[in-house]
Amino acid sequence: MEPADLPPPASGSSAAQQNAEPPNAALPNAVPPNPGPADSDAPTPAHKPSKRRDNRAAAMQFLYMWDLNRGEDLVATLDSFFKTQDHPREYFAFAEELIRGALAKLDEIDALIKKLAHNWAFNRIARVDLALLRLAIHELLHRRDIPPVVTINEAIELGKTYSTPDSGRFLNGILDKVKDSLDRPARTAEKT
Repeated sequence: MEPADLPPPASGSSAAQQNAEPPNAALPNAVPPNPGPADSDAPTPAHKPSKRRDNRAAAMQFLYMWDLNRGEDLVATLDSFFKTQDHPREYFAFAEELIRGALAKLDEIDALIKKLAHNWAFNRIARVDLALLRLAIHELLHRRDIPPVVTINEAIELGKTYSTPDSGRFLNGILDKVKDSLDRPARTAEKT
């Protein structure tokens, strides 16, 4: 499977338009290459994405693509995907951890999304938003080394770039409910 580029990130398309994608729809455009050495979840200026944001964007793109092309060999698909990126695969180690973790817990994550997405049929959730939810919920539930508020803020920022204008509100509503159910502080990470 060869990932291809979608049109530029969303700027006002509706969730219904996003759901009307053909089965072989391509990936959202990649974020610009990281111009600096930032490798943390610390806030960075809007014009200078962090390495972690680059990795989250790549993970979201892969989860988006995987959802459209299930049944393919994961190892081969990951190899193919990372060959299309602007950085070597090693740069995306965090993305690969997130991808593998989210896919390993996909049934659990999807069940939680279905439970929390009141008034939304699961199959009507915009595919980009679904990829972002899967990624962020995996982080919230299984990555105690990342503060929950950072995970939520990153998902919302990626939603602003790749989804609809209303995406942030939708993502925040679901992710905030997950955050409130956690047994750890929202603003701190656990040392590993």
